[in-house]
Amino acid sequence: MPVATSKFAKRAVAAPAALAAVGLVLSACGSKATDSTDAAGSASCVDTSGDTIKVGSLNSLSGTMAISEVTVRDSIALAVEEINANGGVLGKQIRIVAEDGASEPTVFAEKAEKLISSDCVAAVFGGWTSSSRKAMLPVFEDNNALLYYPVQYEGLESSPNIFYTGATTNQQIVPALDYLKEKGVKSLYLVGSDYVFPQTANRIIRAYAEANGIEIKGEDYTPLGSTDFSTIVNKVRTADADAVFNTLNGDSNVAFFREYSNVGLTAADMPVISVSIAEEEVVGIGAQNITGQLTAWNYYQTVDGPENTAFVDAYKAKYGANKPTSDPMEAAYASVYLWKNTVEKADSFAVADVQAAADGVSFDAPEGTVTIDGDNHHITKTARIGEIRGDGLIYTVWESNGAIEPDPYLESYDWAAGLSGS
Repeated sequence: MPVATSKFAKRAVAAPAALAAVGLVLSACGSKATDSTDAAGSASCVDTSGDTIKVGSLNSLSGTMAISEVTVRDSIALAVEEINANGGVLGKQIRIVAEDGASEPTVFAEKAEKLISSDCVAAVFGGWTSSSRKAMLPVFEDNNALLYYPVQYEGLESSPNIFYTGATTNQQIVPALDYLKEKGVKSLYLVGSDYVFPQTANRIIRAYAEANGIEIKGEDYTPLGSTDFSTIVNKVRTADADAVFNTLNGDSNVAFFREYSNVGLTAADMPVISVSIAEEEVVGIGAQNITGQLTAWNYYQTVDGPENTAFVDAYKAKYGANKPTSDPMEAAYASVYLWKNTVEKADSFAVADVQAAADGVSFDAPEGTVTIDGDNHHITKTARIGEIRGDGLIYTVWESNGAIEPDPYLESYDWAAGLSGS
């Protein structure tokens, strides 16, 4: 695989153009993607001479996103512990250098630079919000380093220096919309946090809705960390949509669903389908406030299979029997194994060698077998719609017929033409 494919070249044009349309391009992501020749010439300080190899773990351990990201940090540590117990990678034990992104994109960029240039890690695992990813993207491209990003996102992006192990749009949002359409939903209300992912995701949702005869009855955004949802929930209630599509992130979900429940709205009255609520957020919200509501992910703790049983048992043994597993945790866990498997296929820790070896690398993950697409650095994913139940767990009520190939630019959908800005 060439280091800079046509898909990666497209990222430099398509993603900023799409984001500019909603006025959300961060100044840090205004630069063009690093030219592959320049990137290949970037000096690496990764030390492979000893019996250890360093990797970075970069997650929000404080701030509004800590409710979601602390457990991602934990699952990365679990994967590293397991790999080390089985001989490590190319005979080397993995050593984690952990940093706190503090729920701030600029901090993520600063800590990424530190991990790459000062700590000399071979790869970094982490990030959650698209704002954090986009702030880090030029850092990884300019330094020719590798980021493994574990969270579903809005698509319309690819980079030779990022491996996207969460879902892209055609593996989560589009299946969720197809599911709602099949259930007879004719109108939606859109609620999201005010940053890159919800804004771009809702542009995609609006394009889908227009092509499929679904009315958008309202659209509201609130800053990350917002806790007052009385006005928005009242607008949702009076709009009387068939369903709500929720792209809120972090602990704002706690306040939103508690207010939703307080005003008497239920899943039977006006169901909410969420794309950033997993098992650990359900604990914070309170199962009584969210029972019956829907989620769209690729993994739930309740997924049946020996790989997931082993993962859940290992996680609970390490962190506590009352600690649930979730989609981003599982994708982060899988990302460490995908890196290991790629390094071993390449027989090298060098970035160019890992990039060249990535295509077709698989891992039998808790969600099912996932495989890297070397053309765009996304992976295959099984789409799952889940229902939150009274025990606080999420149960699959629909899943795709096998793993879905990643289509980050939605090129296979006529209704999405023009969304990428190309």
